[in-house]
Amino acid sequence: MKIYNTLSKSLEELHTINPNKVTMYSCGPTVYNYIHIGNARPIIMFDCFRRYLEYRGYEVTFVQNFTDIDDKIIKKANEENQSAEMIAEKYIKEYKKDAEGLGVNPPSIAPKVTQSIDIIIDIIKKLIDNGHAYIADGDVYFKTESFNQYGKLSHMPIDNLMVGKRVEVNSLKQNPLDFALWKKSKLGEPSWPSPWSNGRPGWHIECSAMAINFLGETIDIHCGGQDLIFPHHENEIAQSECATNAKFANYWMHNGYINIDNEKMSKSKGNFFTVREVAKKHGYEPIRYLMVQAHYKTPINYTDKVIEQCKASLSRMYTFKENLSFIIDNSKTGKISSEDRQLIQSYRDNFIQVMDNDFNTADGISVIFEFIRDMNKYVSGTVLTSKEHLKLIKDLFDELTGVLGIVNNGNVKNEIPKEVLNLFEERKIARANKNFTLADELRNKIEKLGYFVEETRQGSRLILKNKEQ
Repeated sequence: MKIYNTLSKSLEELHTINPNKVTMYSCGPTVYNYIHIGNARPIIMFDCFRRYLEYRGYEVTFVQNFTDIDDKIIKKANEENQSAEMIAEKYIKEYKKDAEGLGVNPPSIAPKVTQSIDIIIDIIKKLIDNGHAYIADGDVYFKTESFNQYGKLSHMPIDNLMVGKRVEVNSLKQNPLDFALWKKSKLGEPSWPSPWSNGRPGWHIECSAMAINFLGETIDIHCGGQDLIFPHHENEIAQSECATNAKFANYWMHNGYINIDNEKMSKSKGNFFTVREVAKKHGYEPIRYLMVQAHYKTPINYTDKVIEQCKASLSRMYTFKENLSFIIDNSKTGKISSEDRQLIQSYRDNFIQVMDNDFNTADGISVIFEFIRDMNKYVSGTVLTSKEHLKLIKDLFDELTGVLGIVNNGNVKNEIPKEVLNLFEERKIARANKNFTLADELRNKIEKLGYFVEETRQGSRLILKNKEQ
């Protein structure tokens, strides 16, 4: 398996620290509001990557944190006259609702910053002791120039990163690129005791502390959005490696941006959408499909037209699965040839081949649609085959879509109303009794309720009128 490593700017073979095990860290949400459509991409893609690693036989320990104390949380708390803790807990719950809707499996460990203060303070002490950090009026800053590899993730020399930076008026920092490890609290802000002041952690140190605490000094894979490469991930590397004298992460994976109608998402432009808003209009599963149908590093352009195309693609998959289930229920037992087994296996092999090439879910989707196209001759009943053969087809379809976390979620599937099902059963009885006049009347009633009755070799079935075939 090869993945693109932002650190080396190259495609690398995956070699994990421990055989058949993967330690993986992904930056989680800052919980002050509902997650937006841009936040959804790393959440979905790295859940999908974790699924694929497990599919390939790895035991994955996946850590994704909650930043539950932050300037934005404090601001929201003041606006709503609530505590920062209440705001954070509220939006952790809302995040979990959205994550479940998006088909995202819970992480192995989901630590909170406020539960990790002691380990954060311990790392800051080490950085001060070894000369990589300094105290300034109760704040603690990382001394960027003390780490001679600073800029190795963003591939920018420290002198270039300095360009355009200004020292703030009355700044306590020795260098514009120095960053806060500990922030002295202001009046009325939540705070924790430390050797330097009552305060709270800086943003960057949180992830280093939690990753090291739960996964070890060196982890296999660290991932997140492209916007986090600099300064967040760059700073994580600097502080972590200066504290432990060990390489922080062997592989860095970053997903591309999402634009809205070819423009950067922005509240000021009025093109800012939360996952909850989009899901209310289109459902959760089309959002997940939108993400997995593109390679994780490529930009995605979100429009209503694109999301409708995603819904149509999902509908094709659901139609295939429903047709397959119907024909299995009405087919006869029999043998399956070795050639048919080999053909089905070839699609599994193709899926693995493209996914092993830098987690190419776009090509993975293409393999699934090739499989649907080629298997439709059996599913449509134009070529008769055995129940065992059809079950093998269904097993592979469920297997591959399950890796991507689609179709099996069932969020697009339309449940047939009970009234329609009752009429359908009455019609079958009427036909069995050769009461064709009544059968026709019942068919007309069914059609007025939005469904067609299709006659097949395997019997009658219901189809939604507006469902894409």
